[in-house]
Amino acid sequence: MVRSNIYLGLVHHPITNKIGEIVTTSVTNLDIHDISRSCRTFGIKNYFLVTPLKPQHELVNRILGHWEEDKAAAYNPDRQDALSIARLVNSVDEGIERIKEIHGVEPLVVVTGANFKTCTGREKDLLSKASVDNRPIFLLFGTGWGLHARVLERADFSLEPIFGASEDGYNHLSVRSAVAIYLDRLARASETMK
Repeated sequence: MVRSNIYLGLVHHPITNKIGEIVTTSVTNLDIHDISRSCRTFGIKNYFLVTPLKPQHELVNRILGHWEEDKAAAYNPDRQDALSIARLVNSVDEGIERIKEIHGVEPLVVVTGANFKTCTGREKDLLSKASVDNRPIFLLFGTGWGLHARVLERADFSLEPIFGASEDGYNHLSVRSAVAIYLDRLARASETMK
């Protein structure tokens, strides 16, 4: 289990597309379910889905609402439990404000990305900084071709990318896989710091 004051955000806006333009990506059912399950497994406080699009809010609310119904909850209570930590916000700033309301201090905004040329450090470095600063962590993942510069500039810390092992340099994990890997790394780093 990781520290109890880590929050995760899956950002759908602002995102960069493959030619560098700012876009809004679509929320997917798989990301809602699978990332919620990873977050719940590793003790993440809340999982924020970040999108300003009202039709996407309706979709997410419909999915989350389905698992709150008695029939669906009885059929798969584990799914309902995992999804209970999912929250919908319009922006990264709104997520930051929600965390600040809980803790009374702004979180460390932490970014990830497969294409980072430089980074602040690894998971152990992040946990050390958060302990010294006595601040919660808001760990952000991008969709599409990654977080837009506006989000990256807002960050207090950037985690080292996940490097693949393919001989030809292929390195394009799904965001669901990247989340699970980073959460496992954070849990292991947390254990070594005890």
